[in-house]
Formats: sequence, C-alpha cells, structure tokens
Amino acid sequence: MSSVSQEIQGFSAARLRKQSTRVTTVTGERLVETRRGDRYQVEREGHAACGFVQDSSLDLHVGVIRPFLLLSSQDAAHDIDTLKKLKVTHVLNVAYGVENEFPDLFTYKTITVLDLPETDITSYFPECFQFIHEASQQENMSFDEAYSAVKTARPYIQPNPGFMSQLKKYKP
Repeated sequence: MSSVSQEIQGFSAARLRKQSTRVTTVTGERLVETRRGDRYQVEREGHAACGFVQDSSLDLHVGVIRPFLLLSSQDAAHDIDTLKKLKVTHVLNVAYGVENEFPDLFTYKTITVLDLPETDITSYFPECFQFIHEASQQENMSFDEAYSAVKTARPYIQPNPGFMSQLKKYKP
C-alpha cells in the first residue's frame, strides 16, 4: 500500500501530457481549447462541421409505444419492408429536412421541428396529438379483418342483419 501512497505524494501536474479539446458548437463552429498554466487558450479551426454528431449507421429499430403507436428513426420510416411488416398506415414526420418516402402508400403528417434546445416543442403537440388520435381510430382494416378481431376479443357478438349490412358497406 505504501507504493500507492508514494505515487500520490509524488504526483506532479507538470508531468502530465498537454492535451487539447476539440469543441463543436450547435452552429457547427469548431474550437480547440488548450490549457496554458491556469488559463485556457481557444482557437478557431478553419472549417465548420455539423452542430451534432453524425451517425451514418442504418437504424431500423422500431419501438412499440402502443400497438397503434410506433417510434423510429428516419431510416425505418424510409424502409418499405419494415413499414409493411409492422402494418404501418400513418406516419407523423417531425424531422427537419426529411422527405416522406411513400406518399402514395401511407397517410403522412409533416410538421417540421428543428432539433434545437430552444425549440418550443409544446407548440406542436396539439397538431401531433390530433393526427395520432385520427390514426388510432383508423387502422384501414377490411370488414372481415375488423369483424374477426372483434369476434376474437368477444366471441359471442352477433350484430343484427341491418347493422351487419351497414358495417360491410361502411368506408371511412
């Protein structure tokens, strides 16, 4: 134990290697901070970058929040196989600069939200909630699919013939 104690007592900050820290601001400006004694020197680097960490790996993970409410990256929202496998009907796109990939196949709502700390996201909630509510009410099931789902959940249902006729004809 005395060797650890000796190392601590023999520690000298002067023996540490000099380090610089590269900082990228939210605007993409790159700075290099270097400690000089008890002060820091800050220098600007010549080129700007994104104001965020770029991740170029494909992200097809989809989180199921509720059976009718999924959450994913733009990668999953642009992957037709993923969307079909999960039986997606509606897509709420709140990403800045991300296009709706399949407008003929899905119902889209695009609300451009800047991914910045100062963005007031609560101002977008009513419009988002309305779209989610509408999507949860409309699952684009055929009559047979809907009837089967209800019959499975409640096996003894027996709508009267007039109701059955109306349900079969109904188109949302």
